[in-house]
Amino acid sequence: MILPPLNALRAFEAASRHLSFQQAADELHVTPSALSYQIKSLEEHLGVAVFIRGNRQVSLTREGELIRSDIAEAFRLLKQSVAQLQRDEDDTIIVVSCGPSHAAKWLAPRLYRFADDHPELELRLSATLAFTNFERDGVDVALRFGAGNYPELHVEKMFDEYLAPMVAPSLIDKNGPLKEADDLVNYTLLHDDSTSMIGPPIGWADWLHLAGAQKVNGEKGIRFSHADHVLDAAVNGAGIVLGRVVLGREDVAHNRLTMPFDLQIPTGYGSYFVCPPSSLKKSKVRKFRDWLFTELGCTAPDADQGRDGVEG
Repeated sequence: MILPPLNALRAFEAASRHLSFQQAADELHVTPSALSYQIKSLEEHLGVAVFIRGNRQVSLTREGELIRSDIAEAFRLLKQSVAQLQRDEDDTIIVVSCGPSHAAKWLAPRLYRFADDHPELELRLSATLAFTNFERDGVDVALRFGAGNYPELHVEKMFDEYLAPMVAPSLIDKNGPLKEADDLVNYTLLHDDSTSMIGPPIGWADWLHLAGAQKVNGEKGIRFSHADHVLDAAVNGAGIVLGRVVLGREDVAHNRLTMPFDLQIPTGYGSYFVCPPSSLKKSKVRKFRDWLFTELGCTAPDADQGRDGVEG
């Protein structure tokens, strides 16, 4: 079977979206008569009519409806492939996908240092909870929070994540000192439920049990689905949070929060540097990776020794 000319398919795709030859012609920067000629050539090639032509509007025939969605999808994939090729060839732009909480509390405050170190690169940060499809989304690198099992990808652990109580110093002044776990009976507990999306959550009940508290109900309080939101609530005096230590570190360093107890408990999860193995051949990816591990306070291991699809 010989496929119809690409221009004829392109004219049909635009006209089927607009249901107007004039609007489709405007989009494609051709005259309405030229667009009509392309659609007529498509109909002659197929041996069927794809539009019903009225005085002021057009509509699709049954045959036109049958091919409309597949042709639209074909053009979408074609545009996506060309865009991906252009991104791959542009070695000055790096696209990093990261969860909103990690972006807000850890990565974004440090990106000025990446910009200073690599003025030749333009970093674009995509803060989303959606699971990254590297090819479809045009993403070079992802920072993922989870168990680290990402098949067919290059995976390196950045850090394990622990939970610890954090509270605004002003709230301690208001509610009283926190010398032992049962003193928390005087505080509103703030719950970070963000880990529940990837597995059984670890929370206040677990921490209070390990701390030996007897008077505090670990199920009461205010619940949040995003780690950065609950930390911000604690900064503003809403209560005391059992928060992710790494994400709260900047707030603690700037005395917006304090950690009144030494006991920390593991979440069972960590944060990971993830990318397709082939992406490590790109200079921009290696530069970002090396900068990232330097920020973590350690020397980045040799990228060629990274483990694909295994937990770190």
